[in-house]
Amino acid sequence: MRWSGQSVGAQQADALPELVDTAALARRSALERSGLVRTVRPPEFAGMTFHEVLAKSALNRVPGGGGSLPFGHTVNPYRGCTHACVYCFARPTHAYLDLDTGEGFDREIVVKVNVAEVLARELRRPSWGRDPVALGTNTDPYQRAEGRYGLMPGIITALTESGTPFSILTKGTLLRRDLPMLARAREHVPVELSMSIAVYDDALQQSLEPGTPSTDARLATITAAVSAGFAPSVLLMPVLPDLTDTRAHLDTAFARIRAAGARSVMASALHLKPGVREWFFAWLEREHPALVPRYRELYAGGAHPPAGYRSWLAERVRDARRRHALGSRPLDPATGTVAAPAPLRTRALAARGAPTAGASSAEAAAASPPRAAPRASPPAAAPGMLF
Repeated sequence: MRWSGQSVGAQQADALPELVDTAALARRSALERSGLVRTVRPPEFAGMTFHEVLAKSALNRVPGGGGSLPFGHTVNPYRGCTHACVYCFARPTHAYLDLDTGEGFDREIVVKVNVAEVLARELRRPSWGRDPVALGTNTDPYQRAEGRYGLMPGIITALTESGTPFSILTKGTLLRRDLPMLARAREHVPVELSMSIAVYDDALQQSLEPGTPSTDARLATITAAVSAGFAPSVLLMPVLPDLTDTRAHLDTAFARIRAAGARSVMASALHLKPGVREWFFAWLEREHPALVPRYRELYAGGAHPPAGYRSWLAERVRDARRRHALGSRPLDPATGTVAAPAPLRTRALAARGAPTAGASSAEAAAASPPRAAPRASPPAAAPGMLF
């Protein structure tokens, strides 16, 4: 079946050569290499374009996981994100398909419509070691597109039936739809949930994250997850200099997180790598021009603010955490989401027959199944300094 009439860059048969949109044709070519089936613009998603593709693979192995498991694994059913967070670290990943990393990242969503079937096939391989898998490391699996495509139930089923522990990081309140399924999954495999909630000022939150659910709605989702028997963590990331790093804002944030039922929170300062930096500064110049010199000074040395600022912020966060009796959980440097706790990692190792305690590194390596060379994939989250 041909979908060319619905594809990005489709041209009329009588179009003059000089009128051909070469950029659009390049985007279409890149998408077709990724298995493009069709491009749709549903009326209920005004201004949004969905590129439906047939994925060849679902599992991404991320070198550098560390700990007792040598690699982190991720699954990303979508590319691009309707949350439209101006600071989103994943924006540069859209360039892999010749798509715009600014407004295009917010409005052109690549949907891997067969991701659950491909994942189930990959998890059935004898070489699969049941390593923990992270969802939500690049773009949100519970963004608005999930309401149309419903990919997560199939992914959850595939992971559960294969005995694979997994974690989910999201800003999407659609997570509540799947809480009963996740509770059942937890009876068979470890399941970790985290909610990203960075801003506790309504006007600022809607300006920075125009496509996300409100802070209130996300905190209510935390409460629902606690009621379902989970111990969800909150990622207060990023903390923005002179916008959300004040004592008043942090005190409000930690108090509301505690009241919602969470018991652990992690924070980090704003991280502006190339491809994100330009988009964020455009927002800053438009919405808070007086802060532009301050940010240019803080980020003159690269993607992170200087060590002095980070140390100052870390102490402020620790103080707020102490006052509100909230703990912290480490993040996996490979996936950028909550690290698997020791029992989860032990179960994963036991499931594949690897030694769980007291084994030498050579013995651990011998116990691990053979691994293929890692595939090239977009970069995972780089959380920077966490506290």
